[in-house]
Amino acid sequence: MICAHCQKEIAENSRYCYFCGSYQGADPSSSAKPKKRLTLSAKDKKIAGVCGGIAEYLDVDSAVVRLIWALLSIFPGSIIGGIVAYLIAWFILPAPPAAAVVRAPERSTSQEAHTT
Repeated sequence: MICAHCQKEIAENSRYCYFCGSYQGADPSSSAKPKKRLTLSAKDKKIAGVCGGIAEYLDVDSAVVRLIWALLSIFPGSIIGGIVAYLIAWFILPAPPAAAVVRAPERSTSQEAHTT
C-alpha cells in the first residue's frame, strides 16, 4: 500500500503511515455520512415513488419534481417519452431499505358498539 501523503510504501491495511504519521483513510474526527442512494420513495409516493425518490435524493420538494416531470412530458412528442421514462425508472430504481419504510398507523374501519 502507498501512503496518500508521502507516497512511500507501507504495510497493507495500515491506518497510519510509518514515515509521515498521516492517517490512511477518512478523517477520524469527521462523522461519516452514509452515502446517498437514489431509490424509490417509501413515504412520498403517488404512483410508484419515482418522483418522491428523486426529490429525496436531490433534497427538494417532491411537488417541484412532479411539476417539472409533468411539464417536460406534455411537450409535443414527449408524452410517450415521459411515461416510458417513468416506467423505466420504476423498474430500475431499487426499493428503499427496510429501515426507511415507515408505516402509517392502521385505522379501524369497523366501529365496535359499546354496551353498558
